[in-house]
Amino acid sequence: MGRIRLVGLAVVALLVAGTAPAAASWVVKGRGFGHGVGMSQYGAYGFAEHGRSYREILDHYFRGTRIGSVGDSNVRVLVGGGDHISFSDATRACGEKLKESKDYRFERSGGGVALASGGGSRLASCGDSGGARGGSTVSYTGRGHLRGELLAVASGAGLNAVNKLGIDEYAKGVVPNEVPSSWPRDALQAQAVVARSYALSTTVDGDGFDLYDDTRSQVYDGKDSETGATNRAVKSTAAEVVKDGGKTATTFYFSTSGGETENVEFAFPGAEPSSYLKGVRDPYDDASPYHRWKETFSRGELEDRLGGHVEGRLQDIDVIKTGVSPRIVKARIDGSAGKRTISGTTLQIELGLRSSWAKFTHR
Repeated sequence: MGRIRLVGLAVVALLVAGTAPAAASWVVKGRGFGHGVGMSQYGAYGFAEHGRSYREILDHYFRGTRIGSVGDSNVRVLVGGGDHISFSDATRACGEKLKESKDYRFERSGGGVALASGGGSRLASCGDSGGARGGSTVSYTGRGHLRGELLAVASGAGLNAVNKLGIDEYAKGVVPNEVPSSWPRDALQAQAVVARSYALSTTVDGDGFDLYDDTRSQVYDGKDSETGATNRAVKSTAAEVVKDGGKTATTFYFSTSGGETENVEFAFPGAEPSSYLKGVRDPYDDASPYHRWKETFSRGELEDRLGGHVEGRLQDIDVIKTGVSPRIVKARIDGSAGKRTISGTTLQIELGLRSSWAKFTHR
């Protein structure tokens, strides 16, 4: 599921609600950035700065779990698509030997996939899907170098471009896109372990793929995004995952906790309680610029954003239920013509807030 990440925070911040103070009559004071479940990335950074190991960090956020290992495991990540998929640096595809220096492409052929030269000359039929491999990477035109195999999977009238690769290779393309590579080693190692665990414990059941390459799953950007520091973090924790009993744990994570994380059942409507996805104190999260935040609105802006949740003119927003942290589980929207309840998640989304840990005051 989609989560808010560290990479691109400056861009995301531009999308967060806020107006000139002169026009505002409502003030929203809050904490944190993201859903609040599992590992706070800034909290992990703070723990590492205070000398905690990555194992201690993971034990803090995922209570009652252990670090285990997985065997050879592959993931399939959607990295693009279209009516054709162009690539180079490949040595084999669809049973054919290729020249690394030449360009090739996958195309639709009836209900399946065909291999063609860069100019479009048909070379081979691939069946329902085609796969291209190189020496160490394949270059997907417009996307860059990908470890493992580039697959073309027939989907609708076009093709899905899917990167199939080993779990450690995948983690190398995730960690530098989820946290800064300049962070302490143990914070990077913790991120590597949760990235593997999350990938192997979730699936989007896509057309030929298990994961998206963005915040709907995890941000993955291939070999060209890798760094030395993050690759060392992946290598030093090779094949390690968080285990809950005999199963790989679903290791949710997010940017900033504001000082406390949250139980999964309060953050995600309809989610079942989990023994290891419980709210915990997060003492070192204050390194984040979003540990505390404030936004201002006019009443008209709130009414526009809340739309049908407001009956008449907006009069108040009252928090009526929180989780184990101060995050809003349920709020009441008081209007001049009636009252309505709203979930904290919906309130956060409608208002564009960084998290559901929010307090509303107005004048």
